[in-house]
Amino acid sequence: MKFLWPSMLWLLALLPLLVALYLWLLARRRKTTVRLASLAVARQAQGRGPGWRRHLPPLLLLLAFAAMLLATARPTATITLPLAERTIMLAMDVSGSMRAEDVQPNRLVASQVAAKAFVDNLPREVRVGVVSFAGTAAVVQAPTASREDVIAAIDRFQLQRGTATGSGIILSLATLFPDEGIEIQHVTGQKNFPGKPIGDKKEAKPFKAVEPGSYTSAAIIMLTDGQRTVGPDPLEAAKMAADRGIRVYTVGIGTKEGEVIGFEGWSMRVRLDEETLKNVSVLTHGEYFYAGTAEDLKKVYESLSSRMVVERKETEISALFAALGAALVLLAASLSIWWFGRVA
Repeated sequence: MKFLWPSMLWLLALLPLLVALYLWLLARRRKTTVRLASLAVARQAQGRGPGWRRHLPPLLLLLAFAAMLLATARPTATITLPLAERTIMLAMDVSGSMRAEDVQPNRLVASQVAAKAFVDNLPREVRVGVVSFAGTAAVVQAPTASREDVIAAIDRFQLQRGTATGSGIILSLATLFPDEGIEIQHVTGQKNFPGKPIGDKKEAKPFKAVEPGSYTSAAIIMLTDGQRTVGPDPLEAAKMAADRGIRVYTVGIGTKEGEVIGFEGWSMRVRLDEETLKNVSVLTHGEYFYAGTAEDLKKVYESLSSRMVVERKETEISALFAALGAALVLLAASLSIWWFGRVA
């Protein structure tokens, strides 16, 4: 717990003074008590005294005063809150290496099954968009609350050559921020970059960079099994996401060591570029996950599902302390009236 006005905590030094004042009043009351005729009568009167009940209301008032003083210091705490609105972009690798069968039945099918289960577990108010990438990237489903449309888009994946991980991130950003004129050419600086521009041709608009991970209304989840072969540098794309506060959660699937995969008379060696995926997640304040099996992938998406629907936010909780103080005052007054017929 932190305090916005920590200097006000010095007021807590008043608490020992209040305790000392209370003890002084008790001693003074004993001295001014009317003397009884005999010791036996005094003992009898003491037996009928209120005992510990006399001190409970003042103790509650002391605690109430302490809560009020803490409230004046404006305490804050990091608490978990449900997100009222969020958009999730799934950027999924559909390169030829996704046909590898080291993840049963193969990498592509396993990723489709896990992604569809992930989408089904999200609250209905969360919108989901899907970007597929291989040599180029394409929006196969714009962000929508329709789970049926998202699942149908995932089922339509077609394998292609090449792996443009950077394009997958950039196209996801362009979908989240359609008015900023984000295009792949703005990152690579190559006007003859293969593939179509992202959306309508627009000028890149200047914007003020924000703290990485600070934009809580959207996130990108990127799944890939290989390393970039074409397209923009994924770390440059990650920098774009970080400047906009978007977290990128990366999921690596398949063989870390690499293997040769054959397809239609040609072969290629694929290797998971874990270092780059980890750097992407670090730059954007996201997280990297490795899934070596279909079961691992399922667990990864289950973990991501819980992370996507809540946020941890530092919130001022002065009102809670003020309410606690008021409740303690009310309790102290009620007990005093019940036991002694008066408030003081």
